[in-house]
Amino acid sequence: MEKLPKPSISALPRSVVERSSNVTLKCQCHVQNVTFMLGKLQDSGYEKEQSSAGHDAEFLLVNLEPKNAGIYFCAYKITGSHEWSEKSEHLQLVVTDGHDGPGASSIKTDTRIIFVTTFSCLIIFLLFPSVFLIYRCTQHDSSHEEANKRTSHSEFPQQEASDLSRPERVSLSTKDPQEGTYADLNMKAPSEAASVPAEEPPGSCECAMLTA
Repeated sequence: MEKLPKPSISALPRSVVERSSNVTLKCQCHVQNVTFMLGKLQDSGYEKEQSSAGHDAEFLLVNLEPKNAGIYFCAYKITGSHEWSEKSEHLQLVVTDGHDGPGASSIKTDTRIIFVTTFSCLIIFLLFPSVFLIYRCTQHDSSHEEANKRTSHSEFPQQEASDLSRPERVSLSTKDPQEGTYADLNMKAPSEAASVPAEEPPGSCECAMLTA
């Protein structure tokens, strides 16, 4: 005689629960009017049976402790038969101590993400005004330096002009005194020439007397 197909097992609401909480292990099969048996892999003496007119049976485990954690399975047999079906797939039941379960870790992870996000936003919010103030101070300093440069450039040509005008004055005042003497001599020469009477060539008187 072939064995009955193996049933399925599930945990409600989930297979990871906190200490002192309750969980329901549900066994299902495709046959009606059967007797289900819930067993524990690590404990050969752990067996719970429940008859069902339908296709499933629910085993309620209350006030769970860490010792109740383990690997569970179920099987079934038809009413009037002593042959059990194949065992179901194994179900790992985890009982956590307080807030150390995966749910708590996910909550911690979410809290950490929220904290990091908030902290990052705060840093960005504080960094933007700082960058803006640094930018304004830099612009102010650069404009101040530019104004100083322009002032120094405007004063420098005036100083150069004044420095250049000094040698010219000195050069004018330090002219060769002989230049004035030469000019005076050139001015006096024509006047002296005009005042001196022209000398008559020799023999001119004798020619005049003979003509007479």
